[in-house]
Amino acid sequence: MKKYNGNNIKLAKTLRKNQTPWERKLWYQFLRDYPIKFYRQRAIGNYIVDFYCSKAKLVIELDGSQHFFDGNKAQDNKRTKELEELGLAVLRIPNNEVFDNFYNVCQFIDLKVKENLR
Repeated sequence: MKKYNGNNIKLAKTLRKNQTPWERKLWYQFLRDYPIKFYRQRAIGNYIVDFYCSKAKLVIELDGSQHFFDGNKAQDNKRTKELEELGLAVLRIPNNEVFDNFYNVCQFIDLKVKENLR
């Protein structure tokens, strides 16, 4: 898989302007000011990932309820596998956790970043 699909660049910019409420919360209340740079809606391979930290080789995907149906689970597993083949770790976080358990979500991300930087 190539590093990114150029056709996704324009779509990624549009997605940045139209973040979901969960993406907006995580970005503005944690990731935007995180000491290690994160990008939002980043084109990687044939995909656009929700959040990406190149230094920690970490992708964060926020999953809504549609991700828990069989067909979508299979697609998510394929996507995760392809991203992992690029040497990236993928964290999948259910949307409801961002609102219901925000502090622990942030701690989990922070822990994973620090693990990946070792």
